[in-house]
Amino acid sequence: MSNVTISAADVNKLRQQTGAGMMDCRKALTESEGDFEKAIDYLRAKGQKVAANRSDRDAKEGVAIAKATPDNKHGIVIQL
Repeated sequence: MSNVTISAADVNKLRQQTGAGMMDCRKALTESEGDFEKAIDYLRAKGQKVAANRSDRDAKEGVAIAKATPDNKHGIVIQL
């Protein structure tokens, strides 16, 4: 890993593109040496690992309700 300087603007740009957390974006940019495409791939791989770890969890309580307008242009999901 080289000493690439990651600016706050770069972190913010990646956050806006991916919706990932600030520290995750910073680490992804550091690991990818500032390459945005590699950083996105890094975040995607990390997200798959997290999803795999959580896939065995069962929802024991609550309900989720989804409703869309007749033209399917708008919708809402409510989780209770």
